[in-house]
Parts: sequence; structure tokens; C-alpha cells
Amino acid sequence: MEPRFDLMSNELGAKIAKRVYNVALAIQQSPLPQSTQDLVMLRASQINGCGFCVDYHTKDAAAAGESAVRVNLVAAWREATVFTDAERAALALTEEGTRLADSHQGVSDETWARAREHYDDDQIVALVALIAMINANNRLNVIVRNPGGSYEPGMFAGMAN
Repeated sequence: MEPRFDLMSNELGAKIAKRVYNVALAIQQSPLPQSTQDLVMLRASQINGCGFCVDYHTKDAAAAGESAVRVNLVAAWREATVFTDAERAALALTEEGTRLADSHQGVSDETWARAREHYDDDQIVALVALIAMINANNRLNVIVRNPGGSYEPGMFAGMAN
């Protein structure tokens, strides 16, 4: 599978990618636990069928010390016992926030209330922004057919600022 277009080789594409990376960096530095961030990004990427992002977030989670069992069970988190109640609330919010077109109500009040039970204001801002940004990244990569398999943890670190 070959990409349709290399966004990074285009001046405007590289400029946009740098801005997106810096938003991601602000979220990463938030008080939202890194393990929750990794799980959320992986789940949204699975739903959206983004091979590049599934590769990216699987490898980053493993590099951060996430267990293979938890990474492998993200796709079936409702039927798994390895996630905390807070992580389950974040994953539910991720699914509803990713599948907006599938429900007339968007994110349900019940799902929102569960998330608010576990996350303070700064964490919920980070979580909502993370869900929005990973969905944007998934769409960029799926549209240009960026394939999975070549990501190495830390390879984008030079994009900051």
C-alpha cells in the first residue's frame, strides 16, 4: 500500500502537521494520565480504521510500559476486566465522540456523567480535545492512505514548537 500523498513533503502540509503536533503535546502534558491517553488514541484509531495511527499508538503505549494484554483488549474493552472504571468512562466517551454520526444525540448524558465522575475540569478538557484531535489525525491519515507499520516511538519529537 502506497500513500496517495505525502503531507510532510508539502510546505503547507508540514506547517499544519507541526501545529497539530503541538496541540497533541499540550494534551500529552496535561494531568490526564498518559495510559488513558494511549488507550483513547488507540480505540479511536481502531474505530476509524487508521492503520498508521493504530501502529503509532500501539507502539507508543508499549514503549510507555503498557501491557500487551491491555493493548490487545482495547478493541473489546467492554468485555475485559483489565481497565479501571475511569478508563472505561474515557473509552465510552471516545467511542461516542468518534461515532457522532451514528447517534442523533451525539454523546449521551449518561456517558458524559460517567466521565465527569472520574475526571476534573483540566482532565476533561484534555480528554475532549484528545478525542477531537485523534479523530482529525485519523482522517488525515486515512484520506491520504498513510499505511501502518513504519512508525518508531519518538520519531516526531523534532516537530515541537
